Amino acid sequence: MQRTLIKTLLNSEVALDRVRISGWVRTRRDSKGFSFLEVNDGSCLKNLQVIVDETVPDFGQLMAVTTGAAMEIEGALVESIGAGQKWELKASCLRLLGGADPETFPLQKKRHTDEFLRTIAHLRPRTNKYGAMFRIRSEAAFAVHRFFKDRGFHLLHSPILTGSDCEGAGEMFRVTTLPLHAPAPSAGEDPFATDFFGKEASLTVSGQLEAELFACALGNVYTFGPTFRAENSNTPRHAAEFWMIEPEMAFADLNDNMDLAEDLVQTLTAHVLETCREDLDLFAKFVDKHLMANLETIAGRSYERLPYADAVDILKASGRRFEFPVDFGVDLQTEHERFLCEEHFQKPVIVYNYPKEIKAFYMRLNDDDRTVAAMDLLVPRVGELVGGSQREERYDVLERRILQAGMRLESYWWYLDIRRFGSVPHAGFGLGFERFLMMVTGVTNIRDVIPFPRTPKHLEF
Repeated sequence: MQRTLIKTLLNSEVALDRVRISGWVRTRRDSKGFSFLEVNDGSCLKNLQVIVDETVPDFGQLMAVTTGAAMEIEGALVESIGAGQKWELKASCLRLLGGADPETFPLQKKRHTDEFLRTIAHLRPRTNKYGAMFRIRSEAAFAVHRFFKDRGFHLLHSPILTGSDCEGAGEMFRVTTLPLHAPAPSAGEDPFATDFFGKEASLTVSGQLEAELFACALGNVYTFGPTFRAENSNTPRHAAEFWMIEPEMAFADLNDNMDLAEDLVQTLTAHVLETCREDLDLFAKFVDKHLMANLETIAGRSYERLPYADAVDILKASGRRFEFPVDFGVDLQTEHERFLCEEHFQKPVIVYNYPKEIKAFYMRLNDDDRTVAAMDLLVPRVGELVGGSQREERYDVLERRILQAGMRLESYWWYLDIRRFGSVPHAGFGLGFERFLMMVTGVTNIRDVIPFPRTPKHLEF
């Protein structure tokens, strides 16, 4: 007999004479001649109650069944006489697949702190909160691909190993096969000459540059994969490994970019609201009481758009004493971003046309020679969710910007080539997938929305 998911059984319209489930025991409660098990298989938030009476073969096995044990159970799905549940399973056959030592199993029927659960990240998906989180993550990832497929985008698998620095910030993880205690190179000798690639290699900080190349051949493309930042930051918003959604569009400008970003965030939020309601309710109950109202706003209202200069004026006129003073030419901090979307406009905000000095070399220089065609989409509780721009398609301007950033032209010859052979206006952005998950669940620490967080001094699991 095939295993049936508990989610399927709980949604059944009729009783069923014989089914088989497999899952993990959340609790066992014994009564005279009976035992009651709460079993969860990860398919949904709710457990299925199983009634085992003493006439069932192998009833004696139940004495070895404790919280965390894995079981296979056959029986009949019948209407429940208990409150709060429609169906229960009347067991006819059971098998203990794997026991869990009650003295050492760390997940018991009580609330555990997030800090503790991070130390047992291999087990935390079995809790209600993290089971819900990673089902939402899975559903949101599916929605990303459907969104772009429905709009004619092509998926690009951009490289993880790279010889270039997309952001120009230099905070990259070096990848090497050189021995740890290799002798120092002689004066004038290339230290990477004998390395695997014969040049310095790193883990990518973005798939953007490669996506631009493909956009200038396929039209509209997107990447969705892991990216890496060697930034020694222990804030709740930063991780060394995280996932990015990065579309690039040929024949597109800054307005097209803002339209796509708003459409993506609204569509993903609406999809999660529609398909993950039960799991979201858990976060609305225990994490953020205002979660559902905020998500309805994000999914249903148009976003405010204003130039960076206007945003600075609003912040300066607010009368608020910010930890980081704001003025034209200063990059907006999280406190500024949250003020704009949580208090001033009370909805998501897109800020555009930033000063060129605080943005990357590849962003298109505006005619004022003072700003670039950049945009950031800001959302409540998180701040910046999306960052992007119209890309600089003019060869001479891009060449000058690379040199001004202190980077080597020869490292970007292929990127410059696209500006020599059929250059077109194009635009794109990056959306941090973990930040999106923080937004839709109300969770405030990025370590709690990714299966196995990678942060400074932490490489477990």
